Amino acid sequence: MPRDLAANQLNEYKKNQPKEDVLTTGHGCPLSDKLNSLTVGPRGPILLQDIQLLDEMAHFDRERIPERVVHAKGAGAFGYFEVTHDITKYTKAKIFSEIGKRTPLAVRFSTVGGESGSADTARDPRGYAVKFYTEEGNWDLVGNNTPIFFIRDPVLFPSFIHTQKRNPATHLKDADMFWDFITLRPETTHQVSFLFSDRGTPDGFRHMNGYGSHTFKLVNSEGKLVYCKFHYKTDQGIKCLSAERADHLAGGDPDYAIRDLFNAIAEGNYPSYTMSIQVMTFEEAEKWEFNPFDLTKVWPHNEFPLIPVGRLTLDRNPQNYFAEVEQLAFSPANLVPGIQPSPDKMLQGRLFSYADTHRHRLGANFHQIPVNCPYRARSKNYQRDGPMTVDNNQTGAPNYFPNSFSGPKDRKEYEEEPKFTVSGDVMRYNSTDEDDYTQVCTFYRNVLNEGERQRLVNNIANHVVDAQEFLQERAIKNFSQVCPEYGAGIRSALNRIKAAQSSNSSAIHAVAASNAKL
Repeated sequence: MPRDLAANQLNEYKKNQPKEDVLTTGHGCPLSDKLNSLTVGPRGPILLQDIQLLDEMAHFDRERIPERVVHAKGAGAFGYFEVTHDITKYTKAKIFSEIGKRTPLAVRFSTVGGESGSADTARDPRGYAVKFYTEEGNWDLVGNNTPIFFIRDPVLFPSFIHTQKRNPATHLKDADMFWDFITLRPETTHQVSFLFSDRGTPDGFRHMNGYGSHTFKLVNSEGKLVYCKFHYKTDQGIKCLSAERADHLAGGDPDYAIRDLFNAIAEGNYPSYTMSIQVMTFEEAEKWEFNPFDLTKVWPHNEFPLIPVGRLTLDRNPQNYFAEVEQLAFSPANLVPGIQPSPDKMLQGRLFSYADTHRHRLGANFHQIPVNCPYRARSKNYQRDGPMTVDNNQTGAPNYFPNSFSGPKDRKEYEEEPKFTVSGDVMRYNSTDEDDYTQVCTFYRNVLNEGERQRLVNNIANHVVDAQEFLQERAIKNFSQVCPEYGAGIRSALNRIKAAQSSNSSAIHAVAASNAKL
């Protein structure tokens, strides 16, 4: 059987490296013997002066960095973004300044809940994070393959993620945890319906869409503001795995999506995605029937049509996974002039949490790591020192502001926060009065066809059957509020599953009783 390019990577390296390099220690000292430790006699103890061994073991003990709390399993690739349509009337961001302009980028695709060694084909949202290396600094658009999310308030995010992880006592995935939280928070219904539909198991990363998900603000050169959502539509077409196929691959090829992406790029079959935006004026936002900053809602395309912008093309695999993907760090706070945050609560929470996570995982100077470095725009500020400072630490420039010694100064021409009024009483507002079901009903009745609806209810039933009875009933009640046939379909599928389980259990007991008589 022929080997694919991913499996053949070492042979390719050997072909391109005809001459062997000299083996050295970490500080570059050549080594004469890599196979044997320094001992007193052939059977004696190892000496503390075996610097070669100490160098090897000390680094090995530290070669892992903390795993991402979420999005731990993923794949990365590099390429470029090319502008195909003019949107300068909406934003002055230089990345969009002219048709034909290309900007280098890095992308990381991922699953959300699983650990680093988990299966690519698990039923889970997929992360879709893009780092654009612009001349105004790095712009990170950090989203998912769904336009919505489970919750609308970041205070619930740690609890939600805990329900996707492992029971703290048993260290097992727990259906009770999942369905208890889901059924207590009706705002999750929209995303849960996406998750258990066919879209919950995409056929690799090339055949799924991406979304910035959040609402952002765009500001143009005249200081005019609009709200915006970003979309990437796959040019390869949407393709999903059946639940059975996804489960089979989870056991047979848990790295299916990483392998598929690597081989496609290595073969020159470069994946591409068409970027579009939706635009909503401030006046439209005031009058719209839903909260436009609610991450559990979509902006309907018939009211806010997609406006084409450009295309993302992925044409290079990482040369080293750890250096270029594991250390790749995204933050929604990495914005550029012309793109601003909106009052989206989830976005506001992420503005802090992502960069703070990287400071923990990678250190205070994570932005100096080459894959994170804004190499097309030099960093000039008053931040200094810290562990792993690997650049020139801004040499002798002043490290305080204001100063009289040519330190970097702010420029009023970059002042791009047009004045806007915010008013209201400060309190912890309860968002449970939002409509959590209307858009889900539209998705169920109008977006899905009959076969997709049947698979959706079957997928939910196959998962919730492992939860306690009262959680099953609460789930059915919740989905019934979307539309009665949705809940009824889940109940019917649950009853079939339980009947089959009961029949199998009776058969097993009958066989056991028969064997006992022999």
